[in-house]
Parts: sequence; structure tokens; C-alpha cells
Amino acid sequence: MSGPLAGVTVVDLTHVLAGPYASMILSDLGAKVIKVERPGIGDDTRSFPPFKNGHSAYFATINHGKQSIALDLKSKDDRAIFDRLLARADVLLENYRPGVMERLGYAWEDLHARFPRLIYGAVSGFGHTGPDALKPAYDMVVQARGGVMSITGEKDREPVRVGASIGDIVAGMYLVQGILAALIDLEKTETGQKVDVAMLDSQLALLEHAIAITSVTGEPPRPSGARHPSITPFETFHASDGLFVIAAGNDTLFAILCEALRLPLADDPRFATNPERCTHARLLKRLIEAVTIDKPAAHWIELLTAAGIPTGPIQNVAEVLQDPQLLARNMVVDVLDESGAPAYTAAGNPIKMSALEDPATRAPAPTLDGDRQAILDWLDRS
Repeated sequence: MSGPLAGVTVVDLTHVLAGPYASMILSDLGAKVIKVERPGIGDDTRSFPPFKNGHSAYFATINHGKQSIALDLKSKDDRAIFDRLLARADVLLENYRPGVMERLGYAWEDLHARFPRLIYGAVSGFGHTGPDALKPAYDMVVQARGGVMSITGEKDREPVRVGASIGDIVAGMYLVQGILAALIDLEKTETGQKVDVAMLDSQLALLEHAIAITSVTGEPPRPSGARHPSITPFETFHASDGLFVIAAGNDTLFAILCEALRLPLADDPRFATNPERCTHARLLKRLIEAVTIDKPAAHWIELLTAAGIPTGPIQNVAEVLQDPQLLARNMVVDVLDESGAPAYTAAGNPIKMSALEDPATRAPAPTLDGDRQAILDWLDRS
């Protein structure tokens, strides 16, 4: 597979999710990713369910298309191989707790002196600076501490974790952004740099409206369920057979919504502007639902879509995997097994580029240490 990152070699020490998610994106963009794993154990996610034919679907869908070599970085012989990898690499990724790489003799300062063009990408719970840099963290810890859980869930109920692992995934996305920026800078300066991304920082970066509300009012927002705290109507509504969503994000759309639902509210001073609609959000919801409760969600989605109102169903994951729009965008792909047969279903690459291949399948995830000889042969050809 070619792509904009063809010719870029990534040596990937990361495990579990944040780092592997970043290296997956880099691989999808054409980079060669060499996954360095612990001998005999490998990435923790190799033991994460669900399993198919004894292999983890979780591991396969995040690590497809990468190569694997098992190295003990405390072993003299394996360190020699690792050093040869670093000499060929453009990017090194790691997601150890700060201090681990230093103890292994691979601190950023030492690597930069030896390999001045090497880009060093690090993702960790709290980053490499600050009083809590050495503390351990997982996704739920940073969702909680970073404020996301405080605004997630229903009003007057206990906060809940976001269903997807956004603590890891968002940090992985920011790491990719930093790596891409460093690659561009490398072309100008011929010098690599360190990219330090913290999962906690990444959670704060998500809180656009929550920070604005808190800084202006002095009161932090609380969970508001599906409703957006600054835009109305922008939430779920009951139809005769369940819930669907309406997102009328401005006054013009609200007027069109009122016309479509035959509700004489567009000129009502309680609802004429978005600030007034937010003040009277509960009343407006009841008035809209007095209409929508009479017919099924599919009726209202069809009607409102025809009128130009952003709306949609609330789909479960099985339904999402059959969504015609997502299928048309090649966002549901097969990860192959070693025999070349489809084995796992994974999300496709959401980055669509005119010169980037976007196949309907992905190469297999590597077996632990399965690419050792190929990697050693590649090193010998340098």
C-alpha cells in the first residue's frame, strides 16, 4: 500500500490503545510500522476478548498491517537490533510511564544526540512534565479527572464514562497530528523533535463549550443527557416507537423546523432566538414531542430531512455497520487472516485523500515476532 507517508518508517514500542491507535493511523497513511513487543507476551491486547480462532479481535483491528518483532530491551543482543532499527527509523513511538525509557538508556536527549533526525513521539497519562507525570493512568482515569465524565450522563444522575475509549483515542489522534507536524518541520530543519502528548491534556482540549460556560458564569456545567447546553433544540425527541435526534442549530433552521412540524413557535418571544430557546428548553421539548409522539421516528426523519433539518436515528453498532452511507464511504472493512481470508470487521480509514488507496480489506495483524526474519533481512539490506 502506498500513501502520503510511504517511505516513512515508524518503530512502535506502544501497547494497548493510545499509541497503537496512533501507529494504526500512520500505517493507514502509508507508513511502515514495526511493532516492537515483549518476548513471549507481546501487546497486552493480544489477551483481550473477543477471540476468534484463538486470536484477539481487539488486537487485530488496531494493529492490522503492522510488522512484529519481539525484543528484550534489557538484552545486549536485542538492544543491538533495536539500535539498528532506530538508525533506520524516521519516528519512534512509546507510551511507557515517564522515566522508563530513561532507565533503559533511551532518553530523548540521548537519542536526539545519536539520531538527530529521529522524531520521538510519546503518549502517556499525564505527560512528561508536571507534578503528576509519574502517576499511572488509564482511559477512565483521564475521562474522570479531565472533566468529561462530569458532563456525561443524565441530569441529577451519577456521571458516566463515555462509551468509547476517548481518553486513549483522542490522545492517539493528537499524537498523530504532532508527528505529522514534526515530519513537515523535519523537511525544513533536518532535525527531529520530541512530541509529548498527555491523555489528560487531550481530555481538556475536548471541553470547548464547558470551558466557555465555566469561565464566563463561574459555574461548571453538569450532565444534561443528550441535550446540548448552548444550542436548542439539539437533543433527542420521542416518536411513537422510540427516540430520534433533531439538531436545529440556528434560528433559520428552527423556523424551518416549526414549519415542518406545523408548530406556530418561530415568532414566539420565548423561542425566537437561541438564547431564549435555551432558557425555555424543557418547555420547547414538550411542545415538539406533543407532535412527534404521534408517528414513528422514520416518518419524522424522512419529513425533516426533506425540509433540510439535521436529524437522524439512534443506531446501535450492528445497525451502524450496515449504514448505507458508511458502507459507501468504505468505513466498514475486513481485516484478513494469514491465509488471506476475511477474519475481522474493523472501522475503515476516515481520512479520504484523492491519491490515497482505500482498499476494502486490511492486511493481517502480525503474529508475535512473526516478522523477525523479514525485519532483520531489511536491516541487512541497508
